[in-house]
Amino acid sequence: QVQVVESGGGSVQAGGSLRLSCTASTLTFDDPDDPDMDDPDMGWYRQAPGHECELLSTIKGDGTPWYQDFVKDRFTISQDRASNTIYLHMNNLKPEDTAVYYCAGPEYCSGDSCCQWGQGTQVNVSS
Repeated sequence: QVQVVESGGGSVQAGGSLRLSCTASTLTFDDPDDPDMDDPDMGWYRQAPGHECELLSTIKGDGTPWYQDFVKDRFTISQDRASNTIYLHMNNLKPEDTAVYYCAGPEYCSGDSCCQWGQGTQVNVSS
């Protein structure tokens, strides 16, 4: 089972920046339906109190990114597959970005389970 550790969260004022990191135990997933599965897509999610887990951004093994419209132009996803690490650079943070941020493989989770792979890292943005 893949384990991930998210870090880099903190408290910032609106307009500030943070860089989140997600280090996985492996980015070669054992998949009985696809035994050659490696370099899976990885994604960043967040969950605020009383809200569902929401997908923010994904990155393919080849580095191709995808973003939700509401974070596009503010967040940048990147990776260092050699160290099994995925990053999320967040600029121009807003109070509504306050949440616990998680990483997971979107092909291997759904709904709230995508916010349960690791402990997450808390981001607090004050106005």
